[in-house]
Amino acid sequence: MAQFIRIYEENPNPKAISQVVKCLREGGLVIYPTDTVYGLGCDITKTRALERVAKIKGIRLAKANLSFICHDLSNLSDYVRQIDTPTFKLLKRTLPGPYTYVLPSSKSLPKPFKNKKTVGIRIPDNNIIRELVRELGNPIMTTSIYDEDEILEYTTDPELILEKWNKLVDMVIDDGYGGNQPSTIIDLTTDPPEVLREGKGTVDLF
Repeated sequence: MAQFIRIYEENPNPKAISQVVKCLREGGLVIYPTDTVYGLGCDITKTRALERVAKIKGIRLAKANLSFICHDLSNLSDYVRQIDTPTFKLLKRTLPGPYTYVLPSSKSLPKPFKNKKTVGIRIPDNNIIRELVRELGNPIMTTSIYDEDEILEYTTDPELILEKWNKLVDMVIDDGYGGNQPSTIIDLTTDPPEVLREGKGTVDLF
């Protein structure tokens, strides 16, 4: 049974943040708010947790196109190959924000992702998830929570999320109703950049 924990984005309670981080460090799966839709994720260094997420998604971990949530741009070089100045300026201008950027990956990705040539990077404009990543000390692997309902597509009510995911995850964070528009995905490994999915982030910049 998943633990249901209320955290307020305006002022995330440090004790609650530490509680969630403990769960992540122990290989737990957590559902959390972002600046777009609620996400499901785990510590990128916990292979068993990564495998659980892949199983839930019905995909093989080695083939999965999953994204990392980072606290800021400072540790980007740990996971991304050297990027040019215009790309860095673009990231700085649009992050934190509702974008996922596909970038060339470095050789220091966690073991299950070693053969992947690209990685999705996300820095949401949400204090809760960014505090979690900051205290954890490394990124969280993230994926959006889809709904079977084709009209709704994304579940926005944390209590309904808990009801549905109760036996699949270890913790659900309640930050009130979430959004129902995912992040905009931009592939920066192509020239010009390619919009892979238009979501909440405006594509006018690209």
